[in-house]
Amino acid sequence: MGVAVLGLGNVGTEVVRVLREHAADLRARVGAPVVLRGIAVRRTDVDRGVPEDLLTTDAHALVARDDVDIVVEVIGGIEPPRSLILAALNAGKSVVTANKALLADYTGELAEAAERNRADLYFEAAVAGAIPVVRPLMQSLAGDRVNRVAGIVNGTTNFILSAMDETGADYSEMLAEATRLGYAEADPTADVEGYDAAAKAAILASLAFHTRVTAADVYREGISKVTAEDLATAAAVNCTVKLLAICERVEDVADDGSPRERISIRVYPALVPRDHPLAAVNGAFNAVVVEADNAGRLMFYGQGAGGAPTASAVMGDLVMAARNKYYGGRGPGESTYASLPIAPMGDTPTRYHVNMQVPDRPGVLAGVAAEFAKRDVSISTVRQEGAGEGARLVVVTHLATEAALAETVAALADSEYGVSVTSVLRLEGTKE
Repeated sequence: MGVAVLGLGNVGTEVVRVLREHAADLRARVGAPVVLRGIAVRRTDVDRGVPEDLLTTDAHALVARDDVDIVVEVIGGIEPPRSLILAALNAGKSVVTANKALLADYTGELAEAAERNRADLYFEAAVAGAIPVVRPLMQSLAGDRVNRVAGIVNGTTNFILSAMDETGADYSEMLAEATRLGYAEADPTADVEGYDAAAKAAILASLAFHTRVTAADVYREGISKVTAEDLATAAAVNCTVKLLAICERVEDVADDGSPRERISIRVYPALVPRDHPLAAVNGAFNAVVVEADNAGRLMFYGQGAGGAPTASAVMGDLVMAARNKYYGGRGPGESTYASLPIAPMGDTPTRYHVNMQVPDRPGVLAGVAAEFAKRDVSISTVRQEGAGEGARLVVVTHLATEAALAETVAALADSEYGVSVTSVLRLEGTKE
């Protein structure tokens, strides 16, 4: 089984190391030798610790070689990976990729090319690094009905929020620390603004609900506006704040009165109770919780990024692809039979934790409660702190739609009660 590796960054370096150091084990597991044919890099005049004759700057020529059966893409980004993967699949070669950004927008095109050419497309490493979550959704739970997938899928943001929770420091301080330690990129936008998590959420939703989902379908908020005060507020109600990727079925009633089922895919910072499993996931670790009809709740936890953990997932896919090639089989392809519609964020029900500054005067609390009631936003608890013109009012709601809550906040800002809404955080992981 001839293997071409595209990219020799942190992940590619680890993949090449495993291929070279564990060749005997791989041969035994696959049933045939797994041979590294070449590595595509940008420059060949740099000492990379591998034989020079394996290196090439012509990735397209490497992919086209007759002695290459499996292509491992660990370059990242959209182009040239998209063109290279399509070329490989169109030539009947199996592909293993860790490219979540590409898959989030082009899974359909790539999956169709794989199906046309009877080739495998594997991407376990694209979501949550070493954590096996893609294969369980595609295979282990193929006979079950998945209702919800929620988790922490970005290590950088989880490190920052965990550090803010532990130290009381603000966002900018902990972002600087994450950069110093190598958890955050020089440009952290993809992580801290939720783009990375949104791409992974699109992949998870596609698998869980047999529906083609792209990154554009995912509602996204990042953590750059989360404050130390938000973490302190969370601690006061025995919660912490996590950036969550949530994919779930939403059942409600259409305008004509008929029942309907849609899916909601969203990424945002949320309060999570301390007794919820995700609250204990700290540092750069990831975790994904899957809820299904028959399997119940399953939790997958581990290292969600890094060269070696991600290479572990890549190598697992590579072994599967090599076995299929050797024995003449194929792995499961894309499943989109359900084609469920995407629910707009405004229709998505969530609980909310609303912080307000209010004057401590007779009638203010009743007026605030009335604004919530007018829009059918049911209040679970109310807590007031302080007195005078700068009293603090905290309202926790029952399930309410995003649209109803947004209308309530706007109405409070325009009301006669002198209310200033200082923050709104969603509350996840609780039962009504």
